[in-house]
Amino acid sequence: MSSINNLININKLRRIKTNNISSTITKLYDLFSIKLGRETAENLTTFIEEKIKGEVDTKTSILATKEDVARAETNIETSKAELLKWMFAFWVSQVITIFGLILLFIKK
Repeated sequence: MSSINNLININKLRRIKTNNISSTITKLYDLFSIKLGRETAENLTTFIEEKIKGEVDTKTSILATKEDVARAETNIETSKAELLKWMFAFWVSQVITIFGLILLFIKK
């Protein structure tokens, strides 16, 4: 459950990244427009902004959602229960086999 509580809210991440990107792009545009001219600066900053937004969207789509983590935890719990069941059956059968062998050797 603690891993669910530690997940990053994707919408919050997008909002933070978008705000930071917008202010940085504005500053970048100002710097480029002085050196390169307005049209070139606008084209360049638009290109950079699209690339950054594409990367952010790609990264946020890869993140696990709360449902994904909950589903994984459920699968792990189910697997643990199955493993414990089979371990118990194995150890009981081993004890019975050993007990039977001991009785076989004692009778001879």
